[in-house]
Amino acid sequence: MIRNALNTTTITTLPGLFRARLQASPSQAAYCQFNVADNRWQQTTWQQMAVEIGRWQAAFANENLQPGDRVAIMLRNCREWVIFDQAALGMGLVSVPLYSDDRADNLAYILNHSGAKLILLQDAATWQQINTSHTDLSCVLRVIYLDENTTDSPVAQDNRVTSLHSWTNGLDGELQAHESQADQLATIVYTSGTTGRSKGVMLSHKNILSNAIAASHCHSWLEHEVFLSFLPLSHMLERTAGYYLAMLVGGEVCYARSVAQLGEDLLQIKPTVLISVPRIYERVYCKIQDGLKDKSAIARALFRAAVNVGWGWFEFQQSRRAWHPKFLLWPLLNKLVAAKVLTKLGGRLQLAICGGAPLSEQIAKLFIGLGLPLAQGYGLTESSPIISVNRIADNIPHSIGLALPGIQVRIADKDELQSFSDSTMLGYWKNDQATRDCMTADGWLKTGDKARMDKQGHLFITGRLKDIIVLANGEKLPPSDMELAIALDPLIDNVMVVGEGMPYLSAIAVLNPDAWEALAKSMQLPVAPASLQNKHLEEILLRNISTQLKSFPGYAQIRRVTPTLEPWTVDSGLITPTMKTRRLLVLEKFHNEIKFMYQGHC
Repeated sequence: MIRNALNTTTITTLPGLFRARLQASPSQAAYCQFNVADNRWQQTTWQQMAVEIGRWQAAFANENLQPGDRVAIMLRNCREWVIFDQAALGMGLVSVPLYSDDRADNLAYILNHSGAKLILLQDAATWQQINTSHTDLSCVLRVIYLDENTTDSPVAQDNRVTSLHSWTNGLDGELQAHESQADQLATIVYTSGTTGRSKGVMLSHKNILSNAIAASHCHSWLEHEVFLSFLPLSHMLERTAGYYLAMLVGGEVCYARSVAQLGEDLLQIKPTVLISVPRIYERVYCKIQDGLKDKSAIARALFRAAVNVGWGWFEFQQSRRAWHPKFLLWPLLNKLVAAKVLTKLGGRLQLAICGGAPLSEQIAKLFIGLGLPLAQGYGLTESSPIISVNRIADNIPHSIGLALPGIQVRIADKDELQSFSDSTMLGYWKNDQATRDCMTADGWLKTGDKARMDKQGHLFITGRLKDIIVLANGEKLPPSDMELAIALDPLIDNVMVVGEGMPYLSAIAVLNPDAWEALAKSMQLPVAPASLQNKHLEEILLRNISTQLKSFPGYAQIRRVTPTLEPWTVDSGLITPTMKTRRLLVLEKFHNEIKFMYQGHC
């Protein structure tokens, strides 16, 4: 049910969605972001957004761009991101979102590959970094930067570069609607693949709009929802669910200042909807576990009781278990423990969505046990992106839920999950072979994930078709599941399990700097890279890892581990902007260390 619903039967494009929302609630708050100059949160109404979009469209018109031309955006999440996107789409242009923390060489590749004629960036210095790559960027005819700052000489001499203020100064335009037809290209979203060059996923207006509409029917929305946005808008989960879906249900979107300030923003904004990837919940989980270490035995027991009773109460509400007298304790445990934790998340959350990667059942159980309405979903950029999601009233935490309305799913050859819907992409930009490879002969999208389905239609991911380690004895293991469990240890920030063709499994582990410093002091070791070679440290790490993997089969145990302090970043190329490990590059970087761990066993 949508209490602030729009008549979606008359909406066929993404700019059409904006105009429908504008007509329905022009004076309602649409966006909120922190104004550093005034040191306060500033709201923008739908009518104010329309005025700005019209101005930007007048500036676009001065560039002599033609419908179908590509224009790129590389900003942190902010209302200007939405203004750019809506202005471009309303002119029939194709938006190309870029990750603001991506490597310069990959950004240059995307701009060149997409043939982007215009780009909006955060600051002029960023353009200089991108333009110094070896890629020919003569396709870019206009470079606009948002932040007003003094440009250095190389940028100042580039007559393509101008500030947003100069680009829109003196312009006053009416909101225009020259957008494409529903089935025509709206955006090219480059996937941050873990191998090879990024591929440009082509999504139409119908692809994205149909996905947002289907998702809107999976929850009972409040009259005024407040979304806290911090996942990059270049990620399709945030774009569809935290932008277009929010517009559809009339929600206000507040942009977090940064991940580092997320805790403060949650307290100030008090969102009702939170969309995240597992890593955020993992960080909060680890902080909770660290905090419990300093509590008394009674406090720790009270916390465990709250989670266990809360989890049982949740299972009872889901009709999966009978009533138990211990549930009478829940109001008291909720007041003493659970409510205090949820208050730190703002205290008003009605829906917390987790997607983008698997969420540990252990983490889900803790948050749900504390009363957080947490639902896991699943999707791909190629499916705009949501394929399935748990409903709050029908929530199986270790499942990825039921398919969205209008989305067909099937378990095909080798247990691969496949989907068919209006949300399936048009194909990959300039890559027909890749398009053919990911589609079946009868038009179904191949996800590459193995899954099973229960009688009620709930989907469960069981592994990746290609992400499998085969040990020398023939045992097959999905490393991602093990890595998910190991990463719950507060001492470990990132981890990759290795062992293809070997007699046993090993791991490369990036240590959390604060946790490592505390451990080193307790071991009376210098806080220095040389201390990582200490044999006793490896024993401690192996013991911790073994604890995290206690529910795995005996052959799924780690026998050697190489610790490192160097973080895996997008700049280093070891992780993607969506926090996925680039396995081949990690294997290459740690080739010698891996060889050493198998010395005498190869």
